[in-house]
Amino acid sequence: MARIDYHFSVLSPFAYLAGTRLEEIAARHGAEIAYRPLDIIALFAATGGTPPSERHRSRKEYRLQELRRGAEAAALPINLQPAHWPTDPVPASTAIIALAEAGGKAGALGHGVLSACWAEERDIADPAVVADLLKSVGADAEALAPRMAEARAIYDRNLADAIEAGVFGPPFYVVGEERFWGQDRLDALDRHLSRL
Repeated sequence: MARIDYHFSVLSPFAYLAGTRLEEIAARHGAEIAYRPLDIIALFAATGGTPPSERHRSRKEYRLQELRRGAEAAALPINLQPAHWPTDPVPASTAIIALAEAGGKAGALGHGVLSACWAEERDIADPAVVADLLKSVGADAEALAPRMAEARAIYDRNLADAIEAGVFGPPFYVVGEERFWGQDRLDALDRHLSRL
Protein backbone atom coordinates (compact mmCIF):
# COMPACT_ATOMS: atom_id res chain seq x y z
CA MET A 1 0.00 0.00 0.00
CA ALA A 2 1.34 3.42 -0.96
CA ARG A 3 1.66 6.03 1.77
CA ILE A 4 1.15 9.74 1.16
CA ASP A 5 2.96 11.91 3.68
CA TYR A 6 0.80 15.01 3.74
CA HIS A 7 2.74 18.00 5.08
CA PHE A 8 0.44 20.95 5.67
CA SER A 9 -0.34 23.90 7.89
CA VAL A 10 -3.69 24.62 9.48
CA LEU A 11 -3.05 28.26 8.49
CA SER A 12 -2.57 27.53 4.78
CA PRO A 13 -5.33 28.75 2.48
CA PHE A 14 -3.98 26.51 -0.26
CA ALA A 15 -4.40 23.46 1.99
CA TYR A 16 -7.99 24.62 2.49
CA LEU A 17 -8.51 24.90 -1.27
CA ALA A 18 -7.47 21.25 -1.70
CA GLY A 19 -10.80 20.33 -0.13
CA THR A 20 -11.22 16.56 0.15
CA ARG A 21 -9.44 15.75 -3.11
CA LEU A 22 -6.48 14.11 -1.37
CA GLU A 23 -8.76 11.71 0.48
CA GLU A 24 -10.66 10.93 -2.73
CA ILE A 25 -7.40 10.20 -4.59
CA ALA A 26 -6.06 8.06 -1.76
CA ALA A 27 -9.29 6.06 -1.59
CA ARG A 28 -9.22 5.47 -5.35
CA HIS A 29 -5.72 4.00 -5.16
CA GLY A 30 -5.95 2.30 -1.78
CA ALA A 31 -3.26 4.61 -0.39
CA GLU A 32 -2.73 5.56 3.24
CA ILE A 33 -2.45 9.22 4.28
CA ALA A 34 -0.10 10.28 7.08
CA TYR A 35 -1.27 13.71 8.26
CA ARG A 36 1.73 15.83 9.26
CA PRO A 37 0.75 19.36 10.31
CA LEU A 38 3.74 21.64 10.79
CA ASP A 39 4.87 25.16 11.66
CA ILE A 40 4.66 27.03 8.36
CA ILE A 41 6.66 30.08 9.49
CA ALA A 42 9.51 27.93 10.80
CA LEU A 43 9.42 25.93 7.54
CA PHE A 44 9.73 29.13 5.49
CA ALA A 45 12.61 30.31 7.68
CA ALA A 46 14.46 27.02 7.26
CA THR A 47 13.96 26.66 3.51
CA GLY A 48 14.28 30.20 2.15
CA GLY A 49 10.61 31.08 2.00
CA THR A 50 9.13 34.46 2.89
CA PRO A 51 6.08 34.76 5.16
CA PRO A 52 3.11 36.43 3.46
CA SER A 53 3.35 39.54 5.66
CA GLU A 54 6.92 40.17 4.47
CA ARG A 55 6.35 39.70 0.74
CA HIS A 56 6.41 42.47 -1.82
CA ARG A 57 3.07 44.15 -2.52
CA SER A 58 2.87 42.60 -5.98
CA ARG A 59 3.21 39.10 -4.51
CA LYS A 60 0.58 39.83 -1.86
CA GLU A 61 -1.85 41.09 -4.49
CA TYR A 62 -1.25 38.10 -6.75
CA ARG A 63 -1.72 35.68 -3.84
CA LEU A 64 -5.17 37.14 -3.18
CA GLN A 65 -6.10 36.75 -6.85
CA GLU A 66 -4.93 33.13 -6.82
CA LEU A 67 -6.94 32.41 -3.69
CA ARG A 68 -10.07 33.95 -5.20
CA ARG A 69 -9.66 31.97 -8.43
CA GLY A 70 -8.82 28.78 -6.56
CA ALA A 71 -11.90 29.10 -4.37
CA GLU A 72 -14.08 29.64 -7.44
CA ALA A 73 -12.59 26.59 -9.16
CA ALA A 74 -13.05 24.42 -6.06
CA ALA A 75 -16.54 25.85 -5.37
CA LEU A 76 -15.48 26.67 -1.81
CA PRO A 77 -16.36 29.79 0.13
CA ILE A 78 -13.38 31.83 1.27
CA ASN A 79 -12.68 34.95 3.25
CA LEU A 80 -9.51 36.39 1.74
CA GLN A 81 -8.68 38.27 4.94
CA PRO A 82 -9.98 36.15 7.82
CA ALA A 83 -10.51 37.80 11.18
CA HIS A 84 -8.39 35.18 12.98
CA TRP A 85 -5.40 34.83 10.69
CA PRO A 86 -2.65 34.44 11.43
CA THR A 87 -3.29 32.78 14.76
CA ASP A 88 -1.58 30.16 16.91
CA PRO A 89 -1.61 26.91 14.90
CA VAL A 90 -0.57 24.66 17.79
CA PRO A 91 -3.94 23.85 19.42
CA ALA A 92 -5.58 22.72 16.16
CA SER A 93 -2.43 21.01 14.86
CA THR A 94 -1.91 18.97 18.00
CA ALA A 95 -5.59 18.01 18.03
CA ILE A 96 -5.25 16.64 14.49
CA ILE A 97 -2.13 14.69 15.47
CA ALA A 98 -3.69 13.33 18.67
CA LEU A 99 -6.78 12.25 16.76
CA ALA A 100 -4.66 10.54 14.09
CA GLU A 101 -2.67 8.74 16.78
CA ALA A 102 -5.97 7.58 18.32
CA GLY A 103 -7.14 6.24 14.95
CA GLY A 104 -9.78 8.94 14.51
CA LYS A 105 -10.87 11.01 11.54
CA ALA A 106 -7.81 13.25 11.24
CA GLY A 107 -8.58 14.22 7.66
CA ALA A 108 -12.11 15.32 8.49
CA LEU A 109 -10.82 17.31 11.45
CA GLY A 110 -8.16 18.93 9.27
CA HIS A 111 -10.80 20.02 6.78
CA GLY A 112 -12.97 21.32 9.58
CA VAL A 113 -10.10 23.37 11.00
CA LEU A 114 -9.19 24.86 7.63
CA SER A 115 -12.82 25.70 6.89
CA ALA A 116 -13.21 27.27 10.33
CA CYS A 117 -10.27 29.56 9.60
CA TRP A 118 -10.86 30.42 5.94
CA ALA A 119 -14.65 30.34 5.60
CA GLU A 120 -16.28 30.55 9.03
CA GLU A 121 -14.38 33.34 10.85
CA ARG A 122 -13.55 31.08 13.80
CA ASP A 123 -10.34 31.25 15.82
CA ILE A 124 -8.69 27.85 15.56
CA ALA A 125 -6.40 28.78 18.47
CA ASP A 126 -9.40 28.86 20.81
CA PRO A 127 -9.67 25.59 22.77
CA ALA A 128 -13.48 25.84 22.70
CA VAL A 129 -13.43 26.04 18.88
CA VAL A 130 -11.05 23.07 18.68
CA ALA A 131 -13.25 21.08 21.07
CA ASP A 132 -16.30 21.87 18.94
CA LEU A 133 -14.49 20.81 15.78
CA LEU A 134 -13.43 17.56 17.44
CA LYS A 135 -17.02 16.93 18.48
CA SER A 136 -18.15 17.46 14.87
CA VAL A 137 -16.02 14.47 13.79
CA GLY A 138 -17.13 12.25 16.67
CA ALA A 139 -14.17 12.89 18.97
CA ASP A 140 -13.86 14.29 22.47
CA ALA A 141 -11.26 16.86 23.51
CA GLU A 142 -11.13 15.58 27.10
CA ALA A 143 -10.54 12.01 25.97
CA LEU A 144 -7.64 13.18 23.77
CA ALA A 145 -6.09 15.36 26.48
CA PRO A 146 -3.64 12.65 27.67
CA ARG A 147 -2.23 12.45 24.13
CA MET A 148 -1.53 16.18 23.77
CA ALA A 149 2.03 16.22 25.14
CA GLU A 150 3.01 13.45 22.71
CA ALA A 151 1.13 15.26 19.92
CA ARG A 152 3.12 18.43 20.59
CA ALA A 153 6.39 16.48 20.37
CA ILE A 154 5.24 14.98 17.05
CA TYR A 155 4.27 18.45 15.79
CA ASP A 156 7.80 19.67 16.52
CA ARG A 157 9.32 16.60 14.82
CA ASN A 158 7.12 17.07 11.77
CA LEU A 159 9.06 20.22 10.87
CA ALA A 160 12.45 18.46 10.91
CA ASP A 161 11.02 15.47 9.04
CA ALA A 162 9.50 17.75 6.40
CA ILE A 163 12.77 19.59 5.82
CA GLU A 164 14.60 16.27 5.56
CA ALA A 165 12.03 15.11 2.97
CA GLY A 166 12.56 18.21 0.82
CA VAL A 167 9.35 20.00 1.79
CA PHE A 168 9.41 23.79 1.54
CA GLY A 169 5.78 24.94 1.54
CA PRO A 170 2.34 23.56 2.29
CA PRO A 171 0.41 21.72 1.14
CA PHE A 172 3.07 19.21 0.17
CA TYR A 173 2.53 15.55 -0.70
CA VAL A 174 5.34 12.99 -0.61
CA VAL A 175 5.16 9.42 -1.90
CA GLY A 176 8.53 7.72 -1.54
CA GLU A 177 10.97 9.95 -3.43
CA GLU A 178 8.28 11.75 -5.42
CA ARG A 179 7.24 15.18 -4.17
CA PHE A 180 4.23 17.28 -5.13
CA TRP A 181 3.90 20.90 -3.97
CA GLY A 182 0.54 22.60 -3.90
CA GLN A 183 -3.10 21.64 -4.19
CA ASP A 184 -2.77 22.26 -7.92
CA ARG A 185 -0.45 19.22 -8.15
CA LEU A 186 -3.02 16.73 -6.94
CA ASP A 187 -3.70 15.56 -10.50
CA ALA A 188 0.00 14.73 -10.85
CA LEU A 189 -0.13 12.84 -7.55
CA ASP A 190 -3.17 10.94 -8.83
CA ARG A 191 -1.32 9.95 -12.01
CA HIS A 192 1.74 8.89 -10.03
CA LEU A 193 -0.29 6.64 -7.76
CA SER A 194 -1.97 5.05 -10.78
CA ARG A 195 1.46 3.93 -12.00
CA LEU A 196 2.51 2.26 -8.75
